[in-house]
Amino acid sequence: MTRHPLFGILLAVFGTLVLTPDTMFMRWSEMGGFEMVAWRGLLMGTAMLVMWAILSRDRRADLLILGSGFGLTIVVCQFFNATLFGLGISVAPVAVVLFGLATVPVFSAILAWLILGEPTRRATWVTIAAVMTGIGIAVFSGDKGQIGLDRNSLYGALFGLGTALVLALNFVVMRRRPQLPILLVIGVGAALAGATALGVAGPQAMTDGNVWAIAVTGLVILPVSFFTLSLASRYTHASNVSLLLLLETVLGPVWVWVGTGEAPTPMMIVGGAIVVGSLAVYIMWTGRRPGPGGPVH
Repeated sequence: MTRHPLFGILLAVFGTLVLTPDTMFMRWSEMGGFEMVAWRGLLMGTAMLVMWAILSRDRRADLLILGSGFGLTIVVCQFFNATLFGLGISVAPVAVVLFGLATVPVFSAILAWLILGEPTRRATWVTIAAVMTGIGIAVFSGDKGQIGLDRNSLYGALFGLGTALVLALNFVVMRRRPQLPILLVIGVGAALAGATALGVAGPQAMTDGNVWAIAVTGLVILPVSFFTLSLASRYTHASNVSLLLLLETVLGPVWVWVGTGEAPTPMMIVGGAIVVGSLAVYIMWTGRRPGPGGPVH
């Protein structure tokens, strides 16, 4: 099963679907940016490090890999991923941040070409173009016309782009070095982000808002989704993983609508249909392609 072309794709689909309600719980928490980063990072890091300690077959070897260039790269990626996304959601509309995040496949394709020498198939670029078009319609169009970027929205878009870059690098490095202990390297990066944010926010601010909502993201949504997405990058191209991650850009606002009553506009629904339809066609096409789908060594 792990050598089937669809195995990595299905892992990425599962990870993304688990991730999609993340922003809804972040909104429910009613916390500031650094408070969210602190809770999410510390809880996610703790959960993943505990699982690593339980499941690791060679902790000493894992720690040596952690200190390698590739291991430290993933730690840094996760540090900035956790920090930039949390801060972006705190200062800007969810849709603007997710639109910036939607550039992950572009960064992945470029980084995979630079680092791995992987050619990006024409079908992938066509799908990226279709998906980006759909996201553009969903995020920037509606009954009231195009959304104008004020200062906060601009910051949110930049935070989203930064998150996209480090996520893409994470997926590419994981594919380049499949022996990396995922739970350890991502857990350390998340914990460092949480500890840094705690130092900025201060312990007295950590009980502001709804702790239970942010706990769901830190203990369940983030560990499960990022472990699965990173694992998927070992079995399929990084551009495929990042392409499927775009589902969050469409389904995230839908979850916010369900949780807060903010209904999507008709044009958001049209854009979402384009994204989901494009991804469905691409997944079916990938499943019919012959050839191994196992990890790259």
